[in-house]
Amino acid sequence: MKITNIYAALLLLSIISIGTLSAQQDPNYTFYRYNMNLINPAFAGASGGTDIGLNVRSQWAGIEGAPETQSLVFGTPAGKNVGLGVSIVNDKTFIETQTSISADFSYKLALSEDTDLYLGLKGGFTSYDVNTQGLVTYGIQQDMSLMDIDGRFTPNFGAGAYLKHESYFISFSVPKILTPKRLERNDGEARLGADKVHLYLAGGYDFPLNENLVLKPSTLLKYVSTSPLSFDLTTLLEIKEKFGLGAAYRLSESVSGLFIYKLNWVDLGYAYEIPLESQVRDGGGTHEIMMHLKF
Repeated sequence: MKITNIYAALLLLSIISIGTLSAQQDPNYTFYRYNMNLINPAFAGASGGTDIGLNVRSQWAGIEGAPETQSLVFGTPAGKNVGLGVSIVNDKTFIETQTSISADFSYKLALSEDTDLYLGLKGGFTSYDVNTQGLVTYGIQQDMSLMDIDGRFTPNFGAGAYLKHESYFISFSVPKILTPKRLERNDGEARLGADKVHLYLAGGYDFPLNENLVLKPSTLLKYVSTSPLSFDLTTLLEIKEKFGLGAAYRLSESVSGLFIYKLNWVDLGYAYEIPLESQVRDGGGTHEIMMHLKF
């Protein structure tokens, strides 16, 4: 891509990103099933062992300033019915950078021999920085009150529930209940706004096709006020418990292809996502890399 096209694309993406700040503010994940701690604290310890997950997501690859997200999750049983976890997320989009560190606590209720309900709480802090000079560079008007949010450090907490069966799961969570101040667009002007509460509902079912093949469809719904409902549908075919091939669709946003290689103690995954919106299609696809360690 030529330099002039890069700057033009950057300007377009900056306007689009600011326009969506008041809507879906938290990052999306193609491998959400392997990073459930990020959105639901009840998942801490639910796997029955110790889990460490690393995830790197590069959106609209090749465009300077496009969204970049790195995350680390940890979860482990800490007693008969207690699970503990930690989640760290660093998210950068154009002129915004925020880093969240949270601790997770879960408690297991045995509903039957093969069904457990986990209830969880999440608490932590978020560091939020915004380079308001970047708005001036691209001729976007700004409210002077934005100067007050640069370097802000705020607490937050959330809650969730996770129903686990040997063949399926259902998850509901609100990972951030408080709404601290942040950048927001209003009538074409960047002004002081607030975070929006995100509600997540997810579920999945494993269908054994034969002794070597398992079909694993799952879905994730995300609701944010003033924003259209976000709906992810993912289907993965697991082969001999060693490989996984699949596809994903995010309603009106993107389609993805994904691959997972499974070892005894680690899952490695790669996904490539293609945007459906014509405004950003030329900006390149999205790469997501996942590593999930199990002990």
